[in-house]
Amino acid sequence: MDEYATLDVVRTEAEAELIRSVLESAGITSINRPTNQAAGAFDGATFGVGPREILVSAGDLEAARAVLADQRSGT
Repeated sequence: MDEYATLDVVRTEAEAELIRSVLESAGITSINRPTNQAAGAFDGATFGVGPREILVSAGDLEAARAVLADQRSGT
């Protein structure tokens, strides 16, 4: 992924991994990372806690939004 776009920000790493799994099953590659808030909480060491930002390729952003919307609506 050359250019990243933020798809969503979630509360925990577990939630981020769940969303990444849904995206992966739709053929969309993603990563997650601590938000600036989470990274600053422990001088950069997050220990897997705090808000996570889910990033996808900018070219996949609209498709990823659609997949996430479908998942959240139960369709």
